[in-house]
Amino acid sequence: MESDFVYSTLFNFAVGLAYTLSALVIAVAALKIVDKLLLRKLDIEEELKNNNMAVAVFASAILVFVGLIVGMGLRG
Repeated sequence: MESDFVYSTLFNFAVGLAYTLSALVIAVAALKIVDKLLLRKLDIEEELKNNNMAVAVFASAILVFVGLIVGMGLRG
């Protein structure tokens, strides 16, 4: 009985991990597309070096978005 529980737990973990990785890949691809289409003239790394706070807030929002995707995927 205990081995069935372990196998089902590992299976659920693997499904959640696969979902998380696929969602993360899709989200990063979507962010790259949005970056290329909407932010053609804006170099985020250069603006961060110039202490542009608006770009820093935008970049941190992107990181929070990716973190939420990973967190929700691992939660199941």
